[in-house]
Amino acid sequence: MNTTVTLKVGDRAPDFKLDDQNWKSVRLSKLRGRRVLLSFHPLAWTPVCSKQMKSLEAHAADFASLSTVPLGMSIDHVPCKAAWAKDLGIARTRLLADFWPHGGVAKSYGVFSEKSGASKRANIIIDEKGKIAWIKIYPIGQLPDIAEVLKRLRR
Repeated sequence: MNTTVTLKVGDRAPDFKLDDQNWKSVRLSKLRGRRVLLSFHPLAWTPVCSKQMKSLEAHAADFASLSTVPLGMSIDHVPCKAAWAKDLGIARTRLLADFWPHGGVAKSYGVFSEKSGASKRANIIIDEKGKIAWIKIYPIGQLPDIAEVLKRLRR
């Protein structure tokens, strides 16, 4: 049964509250006034996902200068995210656990794969008012181009 929705640019971003790798809650609606990058990756501990999250961390200063909060998201549980963040050396980027309900946020954003039981690889930019500004879904094995994301944010 497909329980995902289809969002488009201009739609209001569904609110959510998830814990990060440090067991600290993030509520999307509390980030209004700043842009948010939701960087969905299928699973922690995989090569492309690791590179995707490292690219967010490497560009933390760029995101800050662009008043953008980058959030890495997958269906993994918080302890998994904590161990993975430590292993990758991620200290500034928040990695959110869309664990329960299983993939609930990915489903609400239309990026959950029923076939794999994980999110698709996707970047979604939410503007300062809480509306979807950009959506890009990538082939599962493709590393998102961080330069493309930053270019979108600079527009």
